[in-house]
Amino acid sequence: MVAYIVRRLLWTPVVLIIVSFATFTLGYYGPGDPMQVLMGQKNNPEVVERLRKERGLDKPFFEQYVNYVTGVVTRFDFGESYKFTGQSVGDLIRPKIWNSVQLNLVGEVLGVTIGVVLGLLAALKQGSRWDPSIIISSLFLSSLPLFILQPFLAVIFSRMLRLLPSSGWEPGLFGLQILSPYIIMPGFILALGPIGSVARLMRASTLEVVNQDYVRTARAKGLPENAVRLWYIGRNSILPIITILGLSLASLVEGGFIMETLFGIPGMGRLALDSFFARDYPVIMAITLIIATAYVLANLAIDIVYTFVDPRIRLG
Repeated sequence: MVAYIVRRLLWTPVVLIIVSFATFTLGYYGPGDPMQVLMGQKNNPEVVERLRKERGLDKPFFEQYVNYVTGVVTRFDFGESYKFTGQSVGDLIRPKIWNSVQLNLVGEVLGVTIGVVLGLLAALKQGSRWDPSIIISSLFLSSLPLFILQPFLAVIFSRMLRLLPSSGWEPGLFGLQILSPYIIMPGFILALGPIGSVARLMRASTLEVVNQDYVRTARAKGLPENAVRLWYIGRNSILPIITILGLSLASLVEGGFIMETLFGIPGMGRLALDSFFARDYPVIMAITLIIATAYVLANLAIDIVYTFVDPRIRLG
């Protein structure tokens, strides 16, 4: 396993170089000059040219790319934002990515947990009215549009019951937003998304496992039904869910523009969209590399976790 992990980690820089080169190329040859976008339509060509020279944008393509990669690798320096003058990309992204991680973590944990329980229950109740009722209900919850849910919940829990804030992003206990009442409503809405897909996948996986020979053998040995469901059915049924869970963990660093806009959350989604329209290429590059790194590491983590859940799997 150690050799496999080392090989995968050695391939990580290669993947990141390919991603960074492709993103840098699109930014360099893409339409629009970021300096002109920053200065507006009525700009002084001399000032624009001076800013381009100060930021090294007048240099050849490969020299700019090598300078950028060197700064990232040696100093973890992603450059300076074009839009937010005088602010480094690292200082700009750090708090926003932490906000998105906390919000998405709450949504994914709740969504996957509820989906697994509902899928397992639906499979064990196959043939009864509970099976279609659970799946239809979970799919209905997953299909509810965000822009309808947010006002509906805000009216009930904020205006009528006055239990939760309708928007905002304030720290809670120990200075963490994840322990704040402001995260409850958006976290709950995010949890509805994966419930339907996880429940359906868990149900299908459980139905494949429940009639396996080792399950019948466990019951024939007189093991308690709860132990059979937990260790023999549940443990083997959850294997496909691990893939979804791993990719969901990688998506923690991403943000959602609609969610963050409706709830006033300063996260990665709003930053990415604002940077895209402002041609803020250093921020776009940094976000792309962070997301790519997260997905590469998440795929490696999935392979490792598989070996602990299913001893039959070996990493060569």
